[in-house]
Amino acid sequence: MLLQILVRKLLRTTRSHPYFFCNKSRLNLILQQCLPTFGEVARYTGIVDCFTRVAKEQGVKAFWRGNFTNIVRYFPTQAFNFAFKDGIKAMFPKADKNTEFLKFFMINVASGGLAGAGSLMIVYPLDYARTRLASDVGGGKAQFDGLFDCIKKTVASSGIAGLYNGVGVSVFGIIPYRGTYFGLFDTLSGYNPYQKDESNVLRASSKFACAQSSAIAAGYVSYPFDTIRRRLQMQSEVPKEKWVYKGTVDCFKKIVADEGAAALFKGAGANALRTVGAALVLVLYSEITAAFKN
Repeated sequence: MLLQILVRKLLRTTRSHPYFFCNKSRLNLILQQCLPTFGEVARYTGIVDCFTRVAKEQGVKAFWRGNFTNIVRYFPTQAFNFAFKDGIKAMFPKADKNTEFLKFFMINVASGGLAGAGSLMIVYPLDYARTRLASDVGGGKAQFDGLFDCIKKTVASSGIAGLYNGVGVSVFGIIPYRGTYFGLFDTLSGYNPYQKDESNVLRASSKFACAQSSAIAAGYVSYPFDTIRRRLQMQSEVPKEKWVYKGTVDCFKKIVADEGAAALFKGAGANALRTVGAALVLVLYSEITAAFKN
């Protein structure tokens, strides 16, 4: 059941290049963290400028940097997310959505947030490698030859701890993200009048509306945490004494002071466009689990 969801998502992720993965996911990462501090490239002014310059300076193949790692990371991440969410939710007491709305909502948010935190701790080195490979923008030659080369060079320069740079803010960010992503979807689904409608189109469409709303909300709620996480991850290529940011709080202060609060949301628009895939995963999971229950 879960494998079917992951395989379908994998096929969509791969087939949708360069538009869904390259133009949005990789460019989103570049816009978040490509600063003069971390490389020799000038700042990108937006998605169009970023896309044009990456294609010109690095070639079209550059849009696929980090894709293999992203696929490897995706399977365990989603598997753990759904498995943990259902298991954790079962540990909470039942709540009536009609008479105990706040309790019902908080249980959904808590189970989703805790599931996301648990999953992240397991797959974080892969998430770090995905970020570094997708953000490898200097010159025309890639800094890393692949997943293992990225991990090897990071450990050589910063030690094992370098693979977990930014994990603290990542956990703080994943809790509101997954909490909103799963919690809001489960809550909206509980009030969806077409949740069990016999019309496949009406049922799936209503579920997608709930899922898309949840995915977009989750993306914006957690985006500042994600920006800080990416910045901290990018420091791992240099010795600790040369790090620009001393930690999560220091990174937040410097971004706001040097670039303005809006910089925390740089690339959020591109990120929102990518939520269609995340929404479809929720719909497919809901449809498949419902089919098994019947």
